[in-house]
Amino acid sequence: MSQPSSARPPQQASEAAPPAAVQGASSTRVVIASVAVLLLLAALDQTIVATALPTIVADLGGLEHLSWVVTAYILASTVVAPIYGKLGDLYGRRTMVIVSVSIFLLGSVLCGMAQSMGFLIGARAVQGLGGGGLFVLALSIIADVIPPQDRGKIQGVFAGVFGVSSVIGPLIGGWFVEVASWHWIFYINLPFGLLALAGFILFFHAQTARVDHRIDYAGAALLALGLGALVLVTSLGGRSFSWGSPLALGLIGLTAAALLLFLWVEARAAEPVLPLSLFRSNVFNVTSAIGFVAGAMMFGTLTFIPVYLQIAKGATPTQSGWEMIPMTAGILTLSTISGRYMGRTGKYRILPQIGLTLAALGLLILTQLTPETPSPLLWLALFLLGSGMGTIFPVVTTAVQNTVPRQQIGTATAAGLMFRQVGGSVAVALYGAIFAGGVGAAMAAAGQGAVDVAEMGPQMLARLDAPAREAIGQAVSLSLHPVFWISLGLCLTGLALTFILEEVLLVNRLAPQGE
Repeated sequence: MSQPSSARPPQQASEAAPPAAVQGASSTRVVIASVAVLLLLAALDQTIVATALPTIVADLGGLEHLSWVVTAYILASTVVAPIYGKLGDLYGRRTMVIVSVSIFLLGSVLCGMAQSMGFLIGARAVQGLGGGGLFVLALSIIADVIPPQDRGKIQGVFAGVFGVSSVIGPLIGGWFVEVASWHWIFYINLPFGLLALAGFILFFHAQTARVDHRIDYAGAALLALGLGALVLVTSLGGRSFSWGSPLALGLIGLTAAALLLFLWVEARAAEPVLPLSLFRSNVFNVTSAIGFVAGAMMFGTLTFIPVYLQIAKGATPTQSGWEMIPMTAGILTLSTISGRYMGRTGKYRILPQIGLTLAALGLLILTQLTPETPSPLLWLALFLLGSGMGTIFPVVTTAVQNTVPRQQIGTATAAGLMFRQVGGSVAVALYGAIFAGGVGAAMAAAGQGAVDVAEMGPQMLARLDAPAREAIGQAVSLSLHPVFWISLGLCLTGLALTFILEEVLLVNRLAPQGE
């Protein structure tokens, strides 16, 4: 087991003279608040359309392209995240925040104006091109304005933003559909986004020094191609096309070929978009693996617990949203505590050990779900799972930013986020295939015939008799058990990795933000 180290100057991202990125504590608070709002908007747009999709389809048509309204945003935001991280390191995060927010708000306007499903999908892709930058840049800016020892507190707040968005997104989306129109799901981004951008521009002042750079276009293109193919096949495989189809196999082959070529190019690039030297860092490797596990746990739970609540328990979409609040409470509570612990001690390794243990306990409860599971027991499981993630998210970003060279902070932050997004995408695809197969087999065994999982919902259940509803509830519960057992296995794997995580003491200095 590695022992904490307090003096490793060559690796310290914070090893530099403090810059004049912001002036005073009040300016720092305005910058953090502005970035938090922008991050919330970007996170909300991953979830806010969920409850509005039936209304959007009724208005625009194009039911066969329904999944693309969600996939287009996630695909675009995942692909551009590493590129924004590198560009932020090269040209300054102030400039790139302005670019990403402008693209995000343009996409929001286009989404609101959409009169066809194809136009809306294209507009969602534009939104994602901006939203992906906000995710990365928001986490990277912390390294510019907050000393390493205090970053955990703010990273904890930002972790809470993701948890809050997962709960309130569907609720807000449903509310806008009921009281106004689905167009306002996107238009509401404009006033908040412009206000937050104004606060950021006024109070975040980058340095004016400029350096000539060589952009790694080939690496960026290959990484975008590889990640794009991976997200497409994991998001749509088994639903829009079968896993054994030529399209699925072609995307898998394209993913492998593009990523192998990417590694070859990066080993020779003057300024690689993802420096391979990062993978020589114990902290980067271990936290990336833990981030992958955390993404799988988070997106898997957020995707399938509402299904359990609505199908097995008979809850409405709004009720299932409220039932997820204990998970958000766990994220907010433990991320705050974790941030304060890091600020007080400068240490972090024990936090993911505690967090993954808590998450494992929560997942163990979820492996026993039945339609009769009492709500308090479910709330306890979700709180434990959220608490686990609340201790993980601040650490995986803060630890990496503390150990990479300052000129790679954005790149390393983006890579960590990329692993979490890919973990979630791959896990949801795998879980979806397991769940759909399990439900079909369970219903056939119960003599209820074939059931289309995509058609299941509260309205469909209301048309069935009591025995059929009970059979479906049991089938859904049983089919979720393998999902949570796999998550538990990933969680325990992540827990084992924490024992080889190096602990580099967080130093109370700032890293300069280059332009």
